[in-house]
Amino acid sequence: MAKKNLSEKRYEHTSNVKKLAVELARRNGVDEDKAALAAYLHDIAKELPKDRLLQILRENDIMSDNALQRAPAVWHGIVAAILAKTEYGIEDEEILSAIRCHTTGKLNMSKLDKIIYMADMASYERNYPEAASLRAHVLENLDRGTIEGLGMSIAWLKAGGKNVDEYSLAAYAQQRQQYYGGAGVSF
Repeated sequence: MAKKNLSEKRYEHTSNVKKLAVELARRNGVDEDKAALAAYLHDIAKELPKDRLLQILRENDIMSDNALQRAPAVWHGIVAAILAKTEYGIEDEEILSAIRCHTTGKLNMSKLDKIIYMADMASYERNYPEAASLRAHVLENLDRGTIEGLGMSIAWLKAGGKNVDEYSLAAYAQQRQQYYGGAGVSF
């Protein structure tokens, strides 16, 4: 499925996301097959041209979750979930949710949502300075690692002068509240 639609570099990334997602699933009592499938499909729309992404979003307005009002950088996750359902026959809402929110997070993230979000952010080929420590943290504690990952992503976007998706801000605030009781830094 994914290999025929992705460049070699993107497919390598997808394979690394799948490897980490399965390990995280095993450590957190989540169905490893669901994690593998969600990881395998998470970036199937990543390399589509912007006009094709727009077309798919418009054609699937009900499933698009108001994507056109959000930054184009997050569209590929939403489109990947649409394609997983319409072209690959995936009906499992947990898998579709994990694919859909893998770039931003969302309110009420399931364990599988967190696994795919973090496996994408900390996959084995990632080499930004904090990648190895983030990977170690999420392998140790999925909830705390997800908070760290969401916080890092928000901080990077803000430092780069980019808009932060409202889903990321809401996910970060909720995850912090649930884990720490609301103490600490907010964005």
